[in-house]
Amino acid sequence: MNNEYENNMRFLPILKFFDKYKKVIILIILTIIISMSYLVLSNQAKKQNNEKASLIYSEWLKEISLESPDTIKLDNILEQLLAEFKNTGYTQLALLNKASFDARNNNIELSLMNFKKLVELTDGYNGNKIFNKIARVSASRLLLSNGQYDEALSFIELYSSNATNGYIHELTGDILAKQNKIELALAQYELASNKYNDETSQSIISMKIANLGM
Repeated sequence: MNNEYENNMRFLPILKFFDKYKKVIILIILTIIISMSYLVLSNQAKKQNNEKASLIYSEWLKEISLESPDTIKLDNILEQLLAEFKNTGYTQLALLNKASFDARNNNIELSLMNFKKLVELTDGYNGNKIFNKIARVSASRLLLSNGQYDEALSFIELYSSNATNGYIHELTGDILAKQNKIELALAQYELASNKYNDETSQSIISMKIANLGM
């Protein structure tokens, strides 16, 4: 009897604590349950979206792989992916492929538009950094060829101001040279030369430096 009493007394502080804060405890438990349920449902929805996007992308890939793809069909499929599954990797890959396809066919404005869309979709902390970098560099090259030097520079300044690969420093130097910012261009070319390991690239950089007339 005494043992039973002692056991009851041992749990009394816990019971009192629960009685005092039971509303808060119940609220915390409900919050955890709701959060877990949301994560499960969210993951299921994401998986279903990826599966649906995969089927549409397969259709896209089949069409763009043809010798003479139907550009109207490609645009329609891409619009569907952007409208319904814009945050999936399949949509981002389709945008990259379409932008590259348009560039090869000299549809520069359309190519630029799609590269810019890809930059927007992949920007930010959780964005796809690889696709973002490819899209930025590609857009910058097209803008440079169009004579839009300020905008071309804005797309890659995120990388050219930090340690990066030789090609981006070279591209930055090309843009700055077109803007007649000779000293800045020289600095970028020198960074590019230091980054390149092959003789061909270093020779090209040497010629570009010589063309600056310094």
